[in-house]
Amino acid sequence: MVSAGVMPDLSRTASLRFRRLAEFGEAAEAEARGAGEIGHHAGAHHLTRLAEFGGHAIPPAEACARLAALGFDEVARDAERVVVRVPSFRHDVAPLRAACDFAPHLDAPTRERLAARAAEAEAEADLVEEVLRIGGLDAVPPVSLRAETPVPPPAATPRARAASLARRLLGSRGLAETVGFSFLSHDLAARLGEAPETLRLLNPIAADLDQLRPTPIGSLLLAYARNRARGLGTPALFEIGPGFTAEGERLIAAGLRGGSTPRHWAEPARPLDAFDAKGDLYALLEALGVAPATLSVAGEAGLPFHPGRSALVGRGPERFGRFGELHPELLAALDLEGPVVAFEAFLDRLPLEGRKRPGPLTLSPFQPLRRDFAFLVGRDVPAEAIVRAARGAERSLIRAVHVFDVYEGEKLPAGRKSVAIEVLIAPTDHVLSEAEIQALAERVVKAVEKATGAELRR
Repeated sequence: MVSAGVMPDLSRTASLRFRRLAEFGEAAEAEARGAGEIGHHAGAHHLTRLAEFGGHAIPPAEACARLAALGFDEVARDAERVVVRVPSFRHDVAPLRAACDFAPHLDAPTRERLAARAAEAEAEADLVEEVLRIGGLDAVPPVSLRAETPVPPPAATPRARAASLARRLLGSRGLAETVGFSFLSHDLAARLGEAPETLRLLNPIAADLDQLRPTPIGSLLLAYARNRARGLGTPALFEIGPGFTAEGERLIAAGLRGGSTPRHWAEPARPLDAFDAKGDLYALLEALGVAPATLSVAGEAGLPFHPGRSALVGRGPERFGRFGELHPELLAALDLEGPVVAFEAFLDRLPLEGRKRPGPLTLSPFQPLRRDFAFLVGRDVPAEAIVRAARGAERSLIRAVHVFDVYEGEKLPAGRKSVAIEVLIAPTDHVLSEAEIQALAERVVKAVEKATGAELRR
């Protein structure tokens, strides 16, 4: 509170404030002008650089006039160069913005020398730009870049080519591409996998986008739920985008299907299962150069997949993807009815570089043979183990092995199942005799028995 008898002189106070502001502005402008004298510590503007840098020769008088019109005061000038003072309000012109970050191991003299060279080059380039743009950039003649090599290098990396090929392949299989945010809500991300606090946003763009997503499946699920809520059937969606873990970022091609197969006159509709997602994943990996015969299925896929109805796909210790049905608790949290199946292909783990091109296709002049085998194995033995063992019995003659029947019924011993395979035999140099065919069949049976403990079903 100020008493009525001691009123301050407001006009005097205001004049003091304005005078101090004016003095501060004059000092700042003088400091900026002193720091912006191009040539005092960055070198003068050589007029010949207009043709060297910009490819457009302009008379020196015209160039100086353009700089003067922009507020660049001329300090000195001769036939080859002009020294100008940068206006205080042009913070975009070097050396006012000349700041370099150097490696820690450089000594002080080296840093000073590099900083001076950087300031000189940047300042001169900025002045050339100022002169050229006033006359119109359309007046600058276009110049083609010098070719580094006779044959230009590829514009796309193997990773980019793989992503492009994956888009075409998945689109041809009836999946529609989506582009979602790389963020999800923390609760949803925790249901999809790991959701570490280190990947949580302190200032998200929305309350439900506060966590970097571990997989694009979360974004696909949200898009799937919106389509279902609007009565758009059971869409099939895919996205190629990043997934984030504590170890870093991964490029993932993910796809999702839900509901049942389309209605068709030839066969009844059925609910989708994990093998539908497996078919999409294997087709994608084969298109990217990974032979399905070299892949193996091992272990459960983990969240967000259903335990016992999902698996990892890889080759040896490498893991290239995973597939399966999504967990019922995840679907219930989003108010979705199952089944919903999904897959992931880890594009940054695939052997994309140094891949051998496929050789020419060789066709045998001899008719192929087909032989069927049925084996009794334990219920926990995967059919893939039988297929792999039969194929390895004689790789030079056996072209393909397929499972065509799996039976578990009352007529079989407890804990056993019957797996029937078809072996395609393709001779290349002669017609096989009955004895050779019988010997090959025996090698197939022995290989499967040794690998899986199976018994040939008579």
